[in-house]
This record gives sequence, structure tokens and C-alpha cells, in this order.
Amino acid sequence: MATTSYFSSLLLSSVTSSSLNSTHRKSVISPVECGSISGQNGPIRLRTGSGSSTRRWAKVEDRGEILESNCGFPVDINDDDEQFVVDSSKEEVVETIPEIPERDYAGTPYVPVYVMLPLNTIDMNCGLVDPQNLIEQLKILKSINVDGVMVDCWWGIVEALAPQKYNWSGYKELFQVVRDFGLKLQVVMSFHACGGNVGDDVHIPLPHWITEIGQSNPDIYFTDKEGRRNTESLSWGIDKERVLRGRTAVEVYYDYMRSFRAEFNEFFEGGTISEIEVGLGPCGELRYPSYPANHGWKYPGIGEFQCYDKYLMKSLQKAAEVRGHVSWGRAPDNSGSYNSWPHKTGFFRDGGDYDSYYGRFFLNWYSKVLIDHGGRVLTLANQAFEGFPIAAKLSGIHWWYKTASHAAELTAGFYNSSNRDGYAPIAAMLKQHEAALNFTCVELRTMDQHESYPEALADPEALVWQVLNAAWDVCIPVASENALTCYDREGYNKILKNAKPHDDPDGKHLSAFTYLRLNPALMEEYNFMEFERFVKRMHGESVPDLNCPREISLPESQEDSQEPEPEPEIKLEGV
Repeated sequence: MATTSYFSSLLLSSVTSSSLNSTHRKSVISPVECGSISGQNGPIRLRTGSGSSTRRWAKVEDRGEILESNCGFPVDINDDDEQFVVDSSKEEVVETIPEIPERDYAGTPYVPVYVMLPLNTIDMNCGLVDPQNLIEQLKILKSINVDGVMVDCWWGIVEALAPQKYNWSGYKELFQVVRDFGLKLQVVMSFHACGGNVGDDVHIPLPHWITEIGQSNPDIYFTDKEGRRNTESLSWGIDKERVLRGRTAVEVYYDYMRSFRAEFNEFFEGGTISEIEVGLGPCGELRYPSYPANHGWKYPGIGEFQCYDKYLMKSLQKAAEVRGHVSWGRAPDNSGSYNSWPHKTGFFRDGGDYDSYYGRFFLNWYSKVLIDHGGRVLTLANQAFEGFPIAAKLSGIHWWYKTASHAAELTAGFYNSSNRDGYAPIAAMLKQHEAALNFTCVELRTMDQHESYPEALADPEALVWQVLNAAWDVCIPVASENALTCYDREGYNKILKNAKPHDDPDGKHLSAFTYLRLNPALMEEYNFMEFERFVKRMHGESVPDLNCPREISLPESQEDSQEPEPEPEIKLEGV
């Protein structure tokens, strides 16, 4: 296929992996061509045959016996297992799974596909990193009709040294390159720090002048019950407190957005910028930082409430006084710790305090603070961007979804226990501010989560269905992105299923999809061919290798010649 050879030459001759900062991988050999290769404990049989198959990339440790799956869990490998294909360089292991029949998306609505640029695209001096390599990468993406790219505009880089002293130089150069290719831009106003979360490979702190304030007033940060400060983002308790050198937090965000709008006016007017995603919390998501890895959280811990800074505690106490129960002006004291499980806590267990009068009061206040923060910032975003399309991002917290309390969601600020819809109020807030919703984890399958960690009682499919429908019910645009790296057909098919629900009477579909993220593994030949196939199907185009169900019928000659067999004669005794 000419396209394949073209991509191969581009990938091998043009794109270097250094700027993408990820693990090097070799190309894989086709399962059709494989028979067996030698392993440490004897020959490894390789699955052979024709037809499409699902492949999941995995990184092999030095001994070649342990896999790190793309969800981060170790997987033991048996040399005699027929489910794995290994190339002769022994640097690659690929899982081959027979694929279920695929739906034909030809003629379905066009869903734009964007690709997130690497986190280190812009350096700490606001310079564009390796422009020539970026040009080659964008050339390849453009050649398969990717619609655009997403980039974070980091507060900690642009306004790093002093209040209202903005440096946009590297972003200007980046935006010009993207425009020259005719690609669109999704731009994230990133008011959070980078580093310490899953997938973070660079460290970008909050602005230096902010961290200086934090040294003398650490209550500007979210705080857990042990008094540990989370310096990834600012507490929502200071949204209206003039503690940032005479400005409130939301005023600081507004000034930043207004500066961006003025600086990049030509890209707004020319149509290069298609959407602004407004950062509303850690990882740019509207949630509390309830599960920080740098504080020891590990999956599937329930996380901790993050309301112990003096500003949020003052708000809680005031709400308790208004409610008429001063003693309720405190956070729960039996909610466990970061790595607790729901049934082992007095607050989140079935029949626990989360559903008591006090528990309902606290969770209502906790989630209202989240929604009010989103509303305040989006109000100012609409003013700064003068009615230009804006969006907000929600995280997909799918673990413990099958329990009554939904503990991990509650600590993150989503009051979504089994007797309450926690996402409808958020969707209503977004509707009020004419903001789109961007949601994660659309590639995850509940069955896979159950196999990897059944104790977590996760259900990403049910969560995605609930959140997407909450947004569609109030008629706001819904976009999505994958939560973990995805290179296989099975994951892409799951994304397609969520992007374009089958037989939906109203024709609902995603407004866009953003792929996480550009890296060397995506650029490997086989992976990139799978991604190109996915893009075509998201665009409603036909693909030649669709794995559709087959209809079994008799040969025409037999159909014409055979007559129905006579029914057997049944004789009854005595008749």
C-alpha cells in the first residue's frame, strides 16, 4: 500500500523520538507471518492466521518476562502462551486477541479528531522545543486528515515571574506553525501545575510569585485532614479573597485569559483556534485534588476530602450556621485515608454516615463549592473570550462506581451516590454558561477493569453513559478524550461506540475527540496505521478491512436444486 510506505519513510527519516520523551519501540511482525521464535524457556508459539486482530503495546523489562500494560499493571508472561506475539528483536511483546465484529461507520456524522501535543512542547523560558521535529510530526498528522491539535498554555510558564507580566513568545511560534498546516487548535488555559500525576513527564510549577505567597500563606492551596498542602492548584476558597497581591484568584485567571485573547486575536479571527478549554482545577479538570500520587494515593483508594484550608473551613462553618447546626461545621472524621476502601470506613460503607442528615449536608456543601467555582470562572471566561466557544473538563472517576456511596467520586466533589445524580447539576451549570463538556475514559471497558482489579468495583462504561447523557439532556456539546494510552483496535472501537451511539433516535454524537497523546509509540508503523483507520471511521469514511459479521448461505446451485424434504410420516400404535 503506497500510503504505508510513504508514512514509513517519513517516520524513519524525519521524526526523532528525543523530543517526545518516551520509550523506544520496534515495529512488530505480522501474526500472519509468524510461526515461533526462541524464548528463554524454549520456543514461543506465535498465533498465526488471517483477519484482523487487536494489539496492545507493552514494555518489556530486561528479563523479558514481565509486561507493563498500558494501564500500568504488571502482567506475567508465560513463554508457552499462544496469546502473545514477540518480534525477533525481543524488544516488543504484543498481545493478540480475536476481535468481535465491527460496526460500519461509513456515512455516520463527522466527528473531528484532535491530538494532544507533548507536555514539553514549550519549555520553561516559553520557547518552542525542537520546531523542525514538530513540523515533521504535524506533516504526518495532516496527511491522515487529523483536524487539529490541543496544547496547554501553562500559567506557570507565561506569568512565571511577576503578576501580569506575560510571555507568550513560544506559543506565538507554535500557533503560526499549526496555522501554516491548516490545522485547528484547542487551547487549554492551564491554571494548574504539571508533574506528579499519571502521564506527567515534565515538571511545570505554578508561577514563582504564587509559590512565594504560598510560603507565607499556605492556605491558598487545597489541604487534606493531615494538613498536607497540594501545590498543584489554588484552593477555591480564595476565589473571592484578595490574597494574591491585591487580586482574587478568579481575577488573576480573568486577566490571564484576557491577555491571551488580545495577544492571539488573529488566530481567533482567522479560525485557527476552534475552542478554549478553561482549566478549573487539578489536571485542568473540575474536581478536587482528592487522589494525589505525591501524597501516597494508589489505585483504587477512595481519596480524601480537600477542604481543610482556612478559607474553605470558614465557608463550611458559615453554611452550618445558616443550616442551624453549628456542630456540622466540620469535615467527616470517619472517612478513612487516601488508600482506604469504602466498606472499611464509617462514612462511606453501606448505610454509613454519607447518607445521614449531617453527611448529606456536608456533601451538598462540598459539591456546591465545586459547581460555584466552575460558574464563577466560566462567567469571566465568557467575558474574556467575548462569546467564543469554551469548554470544561471532567475526570472519569470510575472506581467504586458499583458501590452505594461512590466514595471516590464523593471525595472528588461529585455528589453521585446511588440515590443521587451528581452530574446533572454540573451539566446545568455548563448549560447556563454555554460551555461544552469534555469527558475522559471513553476507551475503557468495564470487563477489562474487572479483570485487572475486580476489588475496585469499577464501571467506566456506566459512568460514561451517565455523564454523556446528563450533558445531552441539557443540549450542550460533548467532547471526549482517552484516559490512558490507546493504540489497539479494541480501544478505538470502544471510543467509536461512545462517540456515535448506535440507533440513537436523536442522532446524538460527540462534538470532537482529542487523542492522548502524540508520542513515539503512536508513530510506530502499525500503531499509526490503526490510528489512521480510527480517524477515517470517526470522520464517517469507509475502511477496507472492516471485520463485519458474515452471512452464511448455501451455494446458489444447491439453493436452486434442493427442494424441501418431506416431513417424516409418524405412525401411532393402534391407529
